[in-house]
Amino acid sequence: MTSAKVVIVTGASSGFGALVVEKLLSQGYIVYAAARRVERMAALEELGAKLLRMDVTCDDDVEQGVRRVIEAEGSIYGLVNNAGYGGFGMLENVSLAEAQRQFQVNVFGLMRITKAVLPYMRAAGEGRIVNVASVVGKVALPVSGWYSASKHAVEALSDSLRQEVKRFGIRVSIVEPGPVQTEFLDHAMDVVDSVDHDQVYVKQVAGFKRAFLLSYAHADGPERTANAIVAGIASVRPKIRYAVSGAKPIFALAGVMPTVVVDYLVNKAMGQK
Repeated sequence: MTSAKVVIVTGASSGFGALVVEKLLSQGYIVYAAARRVERMAALEELGAKLLRMDVTCDDDVEQGVRRVIEAEGSIYGLVNNAGYGGFGMLENVSLAEAQRQFQVNVFGLMRITKAVLPYMRAAGEGRIVNVASVVGKVALPVSGWYSASKHAVEALSDSLRQEVKRFGIRVSIVEPGPVQTEFLDHAMDVVDSVDHDQVYVKQVAGFKRAFLLSYAHADGPERTANAIVAGIASVRPKIRYAVSGAKPIFALAGVMPTVVVDYLVNKAMGQK
């Protein structure tokens, strides 16, 4: 067993997850990098990460992964719930099967591994959980309905969990990124294009894609978001929320503007009346 603190990072094969693994390793943490495709994490393994093949929607994967960590290390100090994906499309046209898949990964997958590690954190009397949400978890946009709903659920679950486990020395933080240049963009566009949209929505979807691509053209890289995630693990007094990469001004404006004005500005940005 080791005295170094042990952290599991899900969705570690790319983007925020991979960068967070690197940063935690550099600070002396023992890091288990979890993802469905371990072959994409060879570089992380070379840096010292321990790899877990894990699909967060699979009970066996999660149970076996957590058991492996406990058997090897004896404890789990931190969990970064980064696994997730964005599926976009008009609500009328996105299949319920696709919507359910988003919730299985973004919401139930997050809670599956959280439930698995909590008993060990409680036993240790300390722990850190960082859940990655999104700016659209608070400010929903057209074409992002199901993704926004899943991230809104992450916000609510995190708020409830934070209050439930604080007395056990466990701190729960939410990271709320705005647009960030990662593989997320390419995948999101692929999903939008895969949806069979009704003709009446084609112009609106095209406007969304233009606005989406423009926002990402001027977006941050993953560094700020990764730093916020690491702060949620490493800080003695972590923040409840870390709004990063353009999210803070969006929240500020949406908080003071009437909803009808927000709707108008969003529709204007998408080329709609």
